[in-house]
Order: sequence, then C-alpha cells, then structure tokens
Amino acid sequence: MDRPGSPVNLELGDLQGGILSAYGKRGFPKGRFLLFHADQPEAGRAFVEALLPKVTAALRWPRDDREPGPGEMTRPAATLNLAFTFWGLLALDVPTRTLRGMPEAFIEGMALRAPILGDDVGPNVIRNWDPVWQPDPRAGKPRPHILVMLNAADDGQGGHHPRLDRLTQQVLDCARASEGHVWLLEGHGGADPRWQDLSALYAPGKDGKPAPQATEHFGFVDAIGDPVFEGQYPDGEEWAKCVGQGAVDGQGHWRPLRTGEFILGWPDEGQEVAGQGLPLDFSRNGTFFAYRKLHQDLDAWDGWIESRAAELARAWNLQSLDVARATLKAKMAGRWEDGVPLTLAPEWESWKEAQARLSAMSREERMAYLTSFTFAGDEDGARCPRTAHIRRANTRDMLDPLGRAEARDRLGSVLNDRRRILRRGLPYGGRDDPKGEHGIVLLAYCADLFRQFEFVQQQWMNYGLDFDAGNDSCPITGAHRPGDRFVVSSPDPARPPFLAARLPHFVHTRGGDYFFEPSMTALRMIAQGMVDPT
Repeated sequence: MDRPGSPVNLELGDLQGGILSAYGKRGFPKGRFLLFHADQPEAGRAFVEALLPKVTAALRWPRDDREPGPGEMTRPAATLNLAFTFWGLLALDVPTRTLRGMPEAFIEGMALRAPILGDDVGPNVIRNWDPVWQPDPRAGKPRPHILVMLNAADDGQGGHHPRLDRLTQQVLDCARASEGHVWLLEGHGGADPRWQDLSALYAPGKDGKPAPQATEHFGFVDAIGDPVFEGQYPDGEEWAKCVGQGAVDGQGHWRPLRTGEFILGWPDEGQEVAGQGLPLDFSRNGTFFAYRKLHQDLDAWDGWIESRAAELARAWNLQSLDVARATLKAKMAGRWEDGVPLTLAPEWESWKEAQARLSAMSREERMAYLTSFTFAGDEDGARCPRTAHIRRANTRDMLDPLGRAEARDRLGSVLNDRRRILRRGLPYGGRDDPKGEHGIVLLAYCADLFRQFEFVQQQWMNYGLDFDAGNDSCPITGAHRPGDRFVVSSPDPARPPFLAARLPHFVHTRGGDYFFEPSMTALRMIAQGMVDPT
C-alpha cells in the first residue's frame, strides 16, 4: 500500500514526554506522583516557572550510548512532567475565555462524572477514594491543582529510590519557595501519604537478579495493545507497527491513526482539528488524560479463579487445574498471560505451540505477532469470547456496520478508530502490602475525554449491548453486580459453553481526576501569565 500524503513531523520539543511512549517501556520502572494546591495565582505560576527547566520534552533519546543526533536529547536520569486540573488552571489565572473552550468533561472533573464511569456501583464509590482525591473546600480540604509526575530508572537499592528522592526534594523546594502559597496535598493510600509511589513488578531475570516485568498484579503482560498514530515513531516506523493497532481501510490494509486523536492541534479521524481553549498555541501539542488509581482485589480474584477453574476443569474434562486456571484467565482477557491472543491460539495446546514459535522470534517479530490480528472469522466468539477484555478495549474489525463477510473488506474499525486511548502508568504496591495497597495507576491519554475514554469505560467496559451481551460488563475491569456471570466459549464443539457464575468486583477506583497536559509553549504561557485568548 502506498503511504498517502506527507508524513507527520511532530514538534517533539514542544510535546511533554511520556505521551509518545510509556516511560516504563523506556527503562524507567519507578514512578512518583505528587499533587499540589495553589491559593495564590502568582505563587502557583512561579512554582510552574521554577519547574520548567526540569520538564522532560518528547525529544527522542539515542537508542544506544552514542551522542544525541538531530532531534534527540541525552537520556535523562529521571523525568518530570506537569499537568493541571480545570481548577488548577483557574487558580493560576488562566483567562475565563480560554477555560470556557475546554471540554465539559474536563471542567466537571472525574468525581462529578463517576456515575457515567460506573464508579458508583457496589463498594466502588467515591467515599472509598483516597482522601487526597476527596476535596471539600467548605471543610478546608483543598482541590488538587497541579500534578507533578516523576519517573526514574531502578537504582538497584531495593526500596530506596535515590533519583526519585533527589528530584522529589527539588520539587518540594520549589513549592517551599512560595512561602506557604503552594503546598503538597497529602492523603494518598500506601506507605507514604505524601505521594503516590509506583513501580513495575519484579521477578528473577536471566542472571537471577530481580528485574522489572511488563506485567500487572493479575499476572497478565500489560500495555501490548496501544494504538499507533502518525508521527509517533521516527522514520515512518508507525507504518510497520500499525498492523493490528491502527485503522483498517476496507481493502485489507492497515494505516496509522490520525495524530489528532491523541494530540491537540492536529487533524483527527474526522479530518477536523478539535477546538479547545484559545489561543491555539495554548492547546496545540497538549492533550488530556484520565488519572485512575485502580485497586486490584487480589483475594477476590484468586478465590474466584480457583473455584471457577475447578468447575471448568470438570465441565470440559481438562487435564489439570493449572490448564483450567490459565484457560479461564485467557478467556476473560482475550489473551493468555504472556500476551498471545486467543484468536491465534484458542486452546492450551495451540498456546504451547505459539510459545515455541515466539521463543525463536526477535522482539519486533514477537510484538507484531501479538498485535497483528483481527476478529474476522470469530464472529460468534468461539475462539475469543465477544465480551473478553481486549475485545471491548479495542474492537478492531468486529463492529463492521455492513457486516462484511470478507476479512479484507471489513470496515469495523471505522467505529473503533475514534474510541482509542493511549495507556500509560505503572503498578503500585504488592501482594504483601500490609494495607492491601496493590493495583495500577492508569493514565488514559486522548484528545476527547468524553468521546474516547468515557465512551469506552461506560459503553464497552460496563455495558454489553454492542457485543450482544445485554448488560454484561467486562469480566476483569467491569463494575459487577450481584448475579453477574461470564460465558466461556470454546471452538471445540464437544465442549459446551461454560457459565462462570457469581462474578465479583475485581477492580475498584481509589481516586483520580481529569488533567490537561500542556505543551512546553503553553507551560511557559501559564508560568508567565501570558495566556491571551484574543
């Protein structure tokens, strides 16, 4: 397929880092997020200005130890990025005319829109959020205004993170210079209420030493299915990476998604440049994200998987409980724990064959294998259940409006292309945490919080009509009600559908909000009080 048009050359020096690719994948498995409140605009702007030299841009890093080339920067020891709530922009005296152009979802904030997200179901209500995310200005509990996001490499010193600690102290010193007008908000769950610590999970590496893993607490390899968009990679690499992760064109080809689906100021899939806060320089190269602290109930997960796996082993006459356990998890996720999709390996035996093939592949070949698939030929969900997590998060070609039978002609991604989000963040806590603090902090980046993040969360994760499943929610992340169940299917006609009953609530929101991550240009405008909407 010819590559139409000119390639997108993103203004990397104007984008904040961590948008184009996750820091965790780039050798920064440690993170720390701090929230600040400013009660005086001048002090808040001075705080931002003091941090500006430390903000990490999206300039690419050399892929080896050579000197940076054109458009590259030296790999930093740690990264720092800034984002603001609506109330934070207001507190820093961003003009009303600019703010009124911001999206309704961002202005209202996540807490007010929790019913849309399913966060008021069962025990997962706002009163169970960490205190820092439950502001009450009338009771003297201030709102979060500024989010400072830090990431660093592992210093190899166990639970101590010198790089993060040094950078944290520098941030706190900048706040201290405000003489009490900018202060750190406390009330995070975990060992230190002053901030949210994050860390990749660790397991013994090839040398026997603990090494960071690309997994989360339920045991799945994470962050495989991120969308690919124009300008995301150097030298047009997105055209190779977009197979399975971009958009299908109805002629059997894949292309990268439009940049404007994720970064403001660029054309999106509707061939429009979304209008946001004026002036255009304030919004351009910025983006929005939903910050979600998601607690994973490991006791509920382990107990339910164990009991249902035993039932599945008997119902399908599987050779062992281990096989049944792995099969049940794979059917819920749509992938086996190592990321192999069910559409390519629907049964235990075919999964083992796929693992043997993967072991001989390069990293690039392995990622292509894990992502380049569609749901054509599996319309009934015999291989991958129609309500599995990955089939909801990225519907790929399955929602073709004309029901085309030929895989190469399917246009199902037309509906999907405008619902994609970039997933960033890291796990927090561990199984042995005395407070039961373990889960993921998810940053869901997108240009339109309502059309992308909220739609996927409400319609596809917590509702099943698009998947012919009534009110059934996602078996892993959905808001489950008493009596909810998950139907496990098999391509083997000798195995009847298995009803996995009494599905508990596995993932509970523990806080979050909607944030605007400005460009480097907009950060300077905010810091200098020079946002002029005219």
